[in-house]
Amino acid sequence: MAAAAPAFQSLVHDAERFGYLKPKDVARLEEAYRFSEAAHAGQTRQSGDPYISHPLAVAEILAGWHLDGQTLMAALLHDVTEDTSVTKDEISDTFGKPVAELVDGVSKLDKIEFTSAEHVQAENFRKMLLAMARDVRVILIKLADRLHNMRTLGAVSPAKRRRIARETMEIYAPIANRLGLNALYHELQELAFSHLFPLRFQVLAKATKAARGNRREMIGKTLDAVKKKLADGGIAATVHGREKHVYSTYRKMIEKHLSFSEVHDIFGIRIIVEDIPTCYLAMGAMHGLYKPIPGKFKDYIAIPKANGYQSIHTDLIGPYGVPVEVQVRTEQMHRLAESGVASHWLYKDETDQLSDLQKQTHRWLQSLLEIQHQSGDPREFLEHVKVDLFPDEVYVFTPKGKILSLPRGATTVDFAYAVHTDIGNRCVAAKVNGELVPLRQELRNGDRVEIITASHAKPNPGWLQYVRTGKARSNIRHFLKTMQYEESASLGERLLDQALRALKGSAAEVDDASWERVVRDGGARSKEELLADIGLGKRLPAVVARLLLKRMDSHEDAKTSVTIRGTEGMAVQLATCCRPIPGDGIVGSIKKGQGLVVHQLDCPAIVRSRKNEPDQWLDVEWDPRTTRLFQAAIHITVENQRGVLARVASQIAEAGSNIDSIATEEDRALFTTMHFIIEVANRQHLARVMRSLRRLPDVKRLARAKE
Repeated sequence: MAAAAPAFQSLVHDAERFGYLKPKDVARLEEAYRFSEAAHAGQTRQSGDPYISHPLAVAEILAGWHLDGQTLMAALLHDVTEDTSVTKDEISDTFGKPVAELVDGVSKLDKIEFTSAEHVQAENFRKMLLAMARDVRVILIKLADRLHNMRTLGAVSPAKRRRIARETMEIYAPIANRLGLNALYHELQELAFSHLFPLRFQVLAKATKAARGNRREMIGKTLDAVKKKLADGGIAATVHGREKHVYSTYRKMIEKHLSFSEVHDIFGIRIIVEDIPTCYLAMGAMHGLYKPIPGKFKDYIAIPKANGYQSIHTDLIGPYGVPVEVQVRTEQMHRLAESGVASHWLYKDETDQLSDLQKQTHRWLQSLLEIQHQSGDPREFLEHVKVDLFPDEVYVFTPKGKILSLPRGATTVDFAYAVHTDIGNRCVAAKVNGELVPLRQELRNGDRVEIITASHAKPNPGWLQYVRTGKARSNIRHFLKTMQYEESASLGERLLDQALRALKGSAAEVDDASWERVVRDGGARSKEELLADIGLGKRLPAVVARLLLKRMDSHEDAKTSVTIRGTEGMAVQLATCCRPIPGDGIVGSIKKGQGLVVHQLDCPAIVRSRKNEPDQWLDVEWDPRTTRLFQAAIHITVENQRGVLARVASQIAEAGSNIDSIATEEDRALFTTMHFIIEVANRQHLARVMRSLRRLPDVKRLARAKE
């Protein structure tokens, strides 16, 4: 242990690394170090090193990101509650509640085991992201902890090494990228790759080193030319040559099916200048030096990436025809690119005291809480968030010129929800660059998008087929679930009223105590949930009615009809086998998970069920005030004449009906049968349509269809 103390003394007095801290913070750090060293006394890591070397290394990594004193203290203490007898209360009493909360948050993350079981992994992932949403410093400590563990992973067994490496590649590296920790992101990927595929890593690393030697002349010539060109233009700049990371080279080989010799752009140049105008001057100089490759210019200064990254990228044809990637940025942008949201972190509780990047990150973290609130299933939550963790962004503009970043493939609906949840819920149409487009239209870089809304509009379940962002998907699902719940509860209340009347009772005579008893005994969370279950067919209304009235011995059947309007939505389904419409005699059946399914009285599909299970069927009648349109199916046999379909369609339209779909049987010599689904208000309206069609000389046979 004694050997570690001098190391810590030299560390905290390193002005370059810890100079941003106040003397009192350094004193508190020394106190936290002594506390942690005493708690871990006698413990060693699997490598044989004293255990205190690990929290010390984690604190050093965080100090490199300029994290505040509380975070560094928590880093030194992050394993004491897990591996020693020290409690959270002791840490709180000694170092304050904020530090204790950070240590507790990291300790809970340490307990997470990412297994192959999908549900368990999703639940653990959810816990980690929600801990991050409450205080981003928790995940920053965890990321630094993971980085040091990855650097020392050689001491653990091969199986555990692969598991930790895969977990790092799939979970921790994407989070580092999303928080803008670029250097950490690449190092985690490199380390994970080296442990997951050690032979591939060694071969590629060796090939990269050999290529560096072969290209030494070209690299030197390029760097000299770049420095001379900048100097000739009076541009003060620092120029660095950099190689593509081994994992980046490997991923490009896999994605584009290339051999190593075919990957030319393994060399790049980074130019760091004083300010933004000089960035563009330097880029102009580069384009004057070497020819740019069309389509490879990217301006992340004007439009930063979602994680705050800023730089100008261009690919040039360098000496000997070898592509060279050039990045130009300011010193501040460079620090931000390396450390992201952790760069010069001064933690504040008030959002208005955060930098723009920290505000942006704060909004993203808060959106995690919103998605979590709406997604009860951890796997659904994971599905939503993974889209945001692996972004390939497109940048689009609002009508007022504000820039929004969305994942590639995002649609106008995603854009609407990115602006505001209410805009998404009420959108009915969209304009892209001034032209009306379908809501499923995918957006491209630079599109100017305007959303058209209507107060009566609501999300369409079909949107789920093409939206890309987690926010849009979770909001649509949440709205649909809420709508179905409310509609089902309303239907359940009417079914229960009918059952109570059949038992010579009424809802008025049921007291609160009876409701509480039935809700509790039935395992429901509330009266509304019980009513929704009745509406969805999960509970029989007659049974609930008897429980409420304590008449379990009653055998009376419900004779009162349930009135339906056809506007109940998902809680009432009109059977597609017979397509009932107002004016038809109807009967209903409760189907589990579907609610009330309504058929025509003489529907052939239900004859056997009505005979064998009469108790499952309810008398249903139409509300005379129904005003919506309903679907009806008709079969029309016509002569095979040119233009006959147009004449039939015109006659249907003139009778005030819309055509939903048309299907035709194979052409025969003289006659063809066409199957129409049309919209009518009621049985009388359908009769008018059919009378109108019979007047056509082409029509030989006409009937309403039932399957």
